[in-house]
This record gives sequence, structure tokens and C-alpha cells, in this order.
Amino acid sequence: MKVHFETTGCRLNQIESESAARIFLDKSFSVSLSSFTAKSAVDSDIILCVLNTCAVTQKAEQKNRRIIRLLLEKCPRAAVLVTGCYAQLSPENIESIDKRIAALPGLLKSRIEDVAAELSAFIAEKSEFCAADFTAILKAGICARAPEKSGFSENAFKLSTDSFLAHSRSSIKIQDGCNNACSYCTIHIARGHSVSLDARTVIDRVKQLESAGQSEVVFTGVNIGQYRGAYNSGYIDFAHLLKLCLEETSSICFRISSLYPEVADDFFCDVIRDCRVRPHFHISVQSGSDSVLKRMARAYTADDVRVACRKLSDAKKNPFLACDIITGFPGETDSDFEDTLSLCRDCGFAWVHIFPFSERPGTPACAMKPKIPQSVSGERARVLGEWAALSKIRYIESCIGNTYSAVLETVKRPAVYADGMEMYHAVTENFLHCKIIRKPSDKKIQPGSAVFVRIISAVLSKKGGEIDCTAEIV
Repeated sequence: MKVHFETTGCRLNQIESESAARIFLDKSFSVSLSSFTAKSAVDSDIILCVLNTCAVTQKAEQKNRRIIRLLLEKCPRAAVLVTGCYAQLSPENIESIDKRIAALPGLLKSRIEDVAAELSAFIAEKSEFCAADFTAILKAGICARAPEKSGFSENAFKLSTDSFLAHSRSSIKIQDGCNNACSYCTIHIARGHSVSLDARTVIDRVKQLESAGQSEVVFTGVNIGQYRGAYNSGYIDFAHLLKLCLEETSSICFRISSLYPEVADDFFCDVIRDCRVRPHFHISVQSGSDSVLKRMARAYTADDVRVACRKLSDAKKNPFLACDIITGFPGETDSDFEDTLSLCRDCGFAWVHIFPFSERPGTPACAMKPKIPQSVSGERARVLGEWAALSKIRYIESCIGNTYSAVLETVKRPAVYADGMEMYHAVTENFLHCKIIRKPSDKKIQPGSAVFVRIISAVLSKKGGEIDCTAEIV
């Protein structure tokens, strides 16, 4: 019996999906993690599909619905369990698509362990699997049971594996939820209030990864700046957690998934001077206009972002700085957008993740005026995207000839080269995604291995991939 997993959205979702997959493996189910496409063959061996969803934009929700319909088509015998943020916000809409679907709200996602037990019992009792009957049981029981604590993720760290089935780099989920209420965002509803994994558990898991030979761990969370982990008789913030992890380990390196500008205070920047903290920081910015930031209910100004980036650049040599930007927020003027461009230039962001504004039902931003036409927000995204692409090339070119530590990743679709040349993918300490071609060697290098690479050239034309440059192992 096979269980299939699909995941959309953030790295947290990836961690949770792979943790859930391990639960089903432990119950003797076979597990599939490769995404279906329109060209995929029908698979009648799959009896349960689990879709872990994102709901950050309308486009994300549309993608979820498209995947749901694809799963119904490609897995004709399967029940479809939809969980994650979209299932938290719109469970009725999801279940109305088909009777084979059950929605497990994102705050109850940890109950997937109960779903696995229920599926085992259902199979044992029935001579033939009926997807609609199984989803009816889920909807009446596991999916309907009241949460332990309203507004909080239930057993938030149960689905938190350190090692992946489909990814090469280890991650630890240290925080979930968000206490902010940004005017455009539903994540504080979909993920609940902020909760933190206690510091000693984090430290012990890092030490276990180091003992197992892992070279890098990524700390992930919805808002790491709100980390408040229990430690001894009190609580510590993220900077102090990172300091303790560095003190109690000797070789493993640390990558931080994302930061709010206010995290980059003097103490934090002193901690990250350690060479084992990767020189890669993704900053949640959203706009370079103070008036737009105020309407977004963000707790910082554009100058706060500039100061944070300057401190990070002082603490680490030539760091890879990236950010998120929303274009076309209600009321955003041409002048506001120019302020955003100026901020990106001033901070020297090596990459910008750009979102044209997407109205989320029920948020204060829905009522804000004037609305910006999609054509305008799209054009602003295009202009910023062109700048970001050139900025990334400039950053890569500044790295050519330099040697960096890197972690090898799995090559999903390896090309075939003449003379048996081997291809590897690697992510450098400063987050450059490299393609490495080398002559065959008796010594095979496994995904997850630490290597040193020299950057050779930027990849100027990318077709559907995320490779930034070519490199060689040194």
C-alpha cells in the first residue's frame, strides 16, 4: 500500500511533510515524494495522498486546487488529505471539491500520526479500500476534534525531522506561528501564535547531527525573531540560542532561514562573526517606503533595514543578502516604489523575492484604498526583477575565483555527459547554487557531503532551474 506526499510553500512545510512520510514508513507503508505532473502515469497503488499546502497568495491557493484535481485524476483509488495553511483557512471549500477529500486544518497537522494509525486499522478491517468511506471517517473524527488550545499549533514540533528523505541538508524547526498581525497577511491565523522549541532540545539535536557527520544545519521558523525558548529557569532569544549552539559544538555550521531587521542588533552581529555561521541572510523587508510599511503594520522603517544590512555586512565578509518585496500594495505610489528600489540598491541585495500584492480575504489590507491595478503591480515587479537579476550576477561575479565551503545536494535530473563526466549540485556557504562537472573518480561523493568549491562563472541563462554558477571541487 502506497502513500503519496505533495508539498507547496515554505521550508517548514517541507520539514513537516518529510516527518509525516517517516511516520507512514514506520507503519510499513511505501511512500512517494515525487510530484505528479500532467504527464505522470496513473498510479492505482496509491491509497492516500497528503497535500501540505501554502496560502500566502491567491496564486498559491490556485496551485493547491490544481494539485488536488491532479491527484484525484492520477490516483483514482486514493483518499486525498489536504492539510497546511490553506486547509486551516478554507476547509469547507477544499472538501466541496470531491467526496474523496478531507481537510485537516494546519493547526492540527500533527494529527497526521493519528491518520496513519487510522489508515492501518481501516485496511485491516476492510476487504477492499474505499477512499470516500475513509475520508468520511477522518472528517467525523480526527479532522473534527476540537484543538487542545485555540489559536495555537497542536504539538507544533511533532513533525520536525532533522534529516530528509528528499533533501540533502539538515534542518531544525525551532519556532512556529507569528504574533504579528501584518495588515496583508493570514499566516498568523493559519499558523497560530508563536511557539518555540525549548533551547536544550535544539542544542541536543544539533549535537546529534554533528555526531552523525552532518556539516550544516538550517534553523527554520515562521518568525525566528520571536523565538523564546525555555532554558534553565527562564527563556532565551534566538541570538543567545545560536551562541549556545556554537559553544557546545565544534564543527557543524549554521544557516538561518530568514530574519526580521530588528533581529540584527549588536549582540546578534557579534555572535554571527563566528566562521561557522553561514554568510547568508534573508531579510523580511516587504517595502522601502515608510508610509507603505506603516500601512502594512510592519514594526520598522526603511532606515532600520539599511542599518541591519550594514551591520550584517560588517559582521560577515561579502554576505549574500536577500529580501522579500511586495509590489502594488494598496496606496503604493510611484514615489513609494522608487523608495523600494533605492532601498534595494543601498542594501546591495543579491536577490529579491518579489510578490505582486495578493489580496487575502479578511485582512485589513482588503479594505485599503486606492487599489493598485494588477498591470501596475506587475510592471513594478518586472522592473524590480530585472534589477535583482543583474544584482545577483554582479554578486556572483564578485565571487569568481574564490573558494567556498559547500554542501552537495541530490541532482534530481542529472544530464548525461560524454566520457562519463559526473555532475554534482552544491550550495555554497553564501548560498550560491553550483553545477559541478568533473571527471569520474573512484571516490564517489554522497549528497550531504561537505566540499570546497571554486566559483568559475555565472550562469546567465536559466531554464526552470535554480543553478547560479559553475564551480569546481578543490
